[in-house]
Amino acid sequence: MSEERLPLAGVHHVALITADYPRARRFYLEVLDAEILHETYREARDSHKLDLRLPGGTRLELFSFPSPPPRPSYPEACGLRHLALATPDLDACVTRLEARGADPEPIRVDEGTGARFTFFSDPDGTPIELYEAAS
Repeated sequence: MSEERLPLAGVHHVALITADYPRARRFYLEVLDAEILHETYREARDSHKLDLRLPGGTRLELFSFPSPPPRPSYPEACGLRHLALATPDLDACVTRLEARGADPEPIRVDEGTGARFTFFSDPDGTPIELYEAAS
């Protein structure tokens, strides 16, 4: 059976919810070098929305809401497991992240691909993976 594939071009953005907007905003700007695309405060919802672009072009939407429920488990909650970012130089990323106060796990090797990777978390405990991939 020959069926046409969906005409998708890629991931447009990833949306995250934070419990502490100023802390998360600082983390994504100062630790992950994100660029602000647009920032809005929605008074009716007591909610911030921050559109960001990470180095490499990945777009994030960062939302704040009063008293969001905590993440049920790390990282094996049902749903989105983690955000994975590609890098051609994992060692340089780890060095810079540590200098900026992040705490990456020891570097591991993907058994399936042989690529190196590590994890660290944003201030809300969202797992972020750095995956070394040839550019």
